[in-house]
Parts: sequence; C-alpha cells; structure tokens
Amino acid sequence: MALRDTLPKRVRVVEVGPRDGLQNEKVTIPTDVKVEFINRLSASGLAMIEATSFVSPKAIPQLADAAEVMARITRYEGVSYPVLVPNMRGWERARAAGAQAIAVFTGASESFVRQNINMSIAGSLEAFRPVVAAARAEGVWVRGYISTCFGCPYEGHVPEQKVREVALALLELGVEELSIGDTIGVATPADVERVATLLLRDIPARQLAMHFHDTRGTALANVLTALQLGITIFDSSAGGLGGCPYAPGASGNLATEDLLYLLHGLGIETGVALDAIVAATAFIAGSLNHPPASKYYQAAIAVCAPV
Repeated sequence: MALRDTLPKRVRVVEVGPRDGLQNEKVTIPTDVKVEFINRLSASGLAMIEATSFVSPKAIPQLADAAEVMARITRYEGVSYPVLVPNMRGWERARAAGAQAIAVFTGASESFVRQNINMSIAGSLEAFRPVVAAARAEGVWVRGYISTCFGCPYEGHVPEQKVREVALALLELGVEELSIGDTIGVATPADVERVATLLLRDIPARQLAMHFHDTRGTALANVLTALQLGITIFDSSAGGLGGCPYAPGASGNLATEDLLYLLHGLGIETGVALDAIVAATAFIAGSLNHPPASKYYQAAIAVCAPV
C-alpha cells in the first residue's frame, strides 16, 4: 500500500501567526501591519486565522490593540477568526469586538499553568466554565488549547492520562475543538502516537488538532505520524513565528510554509496557496528584527534573490 493511501485526503490548517506568532516579538508591531498581515493571510485560502488575544494589555502589550485589529480586518467569507479569551472580562471585550469564535487556554502540567495564569488546572477550567457557556449561548464557536501535552519545562514528562483528563474536562464544558500542544518542542513521533492514540479512544479525530513546535526539528515528522493516525487539523504559524519563552533557543511554531509543502507533496488538499503564505511572511518580516525561521520561506527567498 502506498503512503498516500494511508493518509487523509484533506487537512484544515489553522494559522496562529497573528496571535501566537506575534505575541512574543520584542519589537512592537504597528496595528496597520497586523491588519494587513491578517488580510494577506485571509486571501491565501486559509479557513481559520487566529487573529489576536483579549488578555490583559498589561500582560501582553503586543496585543493591546486587539479590538482595533478586529474592527479593521477584512473578514473574508468562509474564514473564521478566533481570538484568545482568558476570562469573562476577555469574553466581554471579544464579544464587543464582534468575535464569532474564541479560544480558551490551559495545560496538562500544573506547574506550567500556575506559571502562566497563576492558577491550578482545575481553577482554570472553572474560570472557563462561564466563558464557554456564555459563548455557546450566543452561537460563538469555542476552541480549547492544552499546552505541555508532551513535556513541561518544570516537570519534564507529562503523563498522557493527564492530557486525556484535561481534554475530556474541556469537552464537558462545551469546547468544540481541542488543540494538543507540544509547547516546548520535545515530542517525537513515538510520543505523538502515544498521546494521540489514547485521546482517540474517547474523542473523534474531527475534534482534535495538533500544535507542534519545531524546537528540535521533529515537527514535520510529528505531523506525518498524526496524519497516519487520522488527525486532519494542524496549527501552524506563517514564517514559523512565535515560540515559548520557557524553552530557550526555541525556533518557534511549525511554519505554515513548511507544513503546506509537506501536505501538498503528499497530495493532501488544504485549499491554501503556498505562494500567498510566502508573500504574507515576506510582508510581516519587514517589521521584525530577525528573519523568519521557515525553511521553505528561506529557500523561496533565496531562489528569488538576485545573484
């Protein structure tokens, strides 16, 4: 049997660059640039773009302009623009900005969750309960992020049973899709098989997304493993922007360009134009103080560069 015969025919790529990618950038990105970046991504054929975050502006100054960004982007038909919401105050701000999709964030490691949001995993779930209920009551789609599903910078190994426990708790709250995160980029294909196989016993593949970081160069191998297990949703960031401040030297999120090159090479449909993502990355790169990490982007720019 050929490899392609074992893989899904179509994959949904969730672009997280405008939020997860930009939130850790040291230079302030102007609102005009963020809006244009999102608009260029929207024109690429992506069906979902995580636009911004309604966390406290004091916590993440880079995304303090969340409401203005949401007001100014061109909302393409058929494209969803989820925003991160940490609590009821964030939900109220997101609702006022016209958000039609939101995401909540917790983790599978107690130490990591306490470091990030200053509460326990159980406490975070209870904080999300009224947020998810309010969103669902208004017909707003809800995603749940689970960080440190493959390893924690404080605790090391994270048992897959803990990931399952948190995942099921989020679904019980009413979350409709789960993003399983390799926050510090330690997962190998064997780890992906171990965690995903357990989750798939209770959760349909259509509700599971994988969120890989390429810190140790294993992100694409992990994607291939997840594909073979039937996973069809993957998070990625244009240019490979982003990363985890708790993983020194982390190269950031899996790059959308690199993911698309793999998927298209395997004959898997995404509906996304790779050259349009390269162009969007080239645009945002002009406002950064470092080159994008995407291997495909670097190769594409090198080919286009004058000799």
